[in-house]
Amino acid sequence: MLEASNNNELPVIPGKRYFTIGEVSELCDVKPHVLRYWEQEFPNLSPVKRRGNRRYYQRQDVLLIRQIRSLLYEQGYTIGGARQRLGGGDAKEEATQVKQLVNQTITELEDILGVLKS
Repeated sequence: MLEASNNNELPVIPGKRYFTIGEVSELCDVKPHVLRYWEQEFPNLSPVKRRGNRRYYQRQDVLLIRQIRSLLYEQGYTIGGARQRLGGGDAKEEATQVKQLVNQTITELEDILGVLKS
């Protein structure tokens, strides 16, 4: 699960609908070739593909990638262990994800409010 402390290290996710692989790479601090590999290993990670086989990730994909990154790089899971952990989503994990999304949204709104006040 993505820890709250890890959110501070990564950039805030902009309020866009779709992100390119380069943007996701920067937002999640993961190289593009790693993202393409994770698409093969994690069935619930499937970006929209458009003309020229270009990948377009949505916000939930970016959150999932951050979660995968946390499991692999910070919590020491193997790919198989991370896949199993993500596949067995129980109510407690879903509640944690909702809390994280709400906290991220609050942070983004506070940043916007700060910009508007200045």
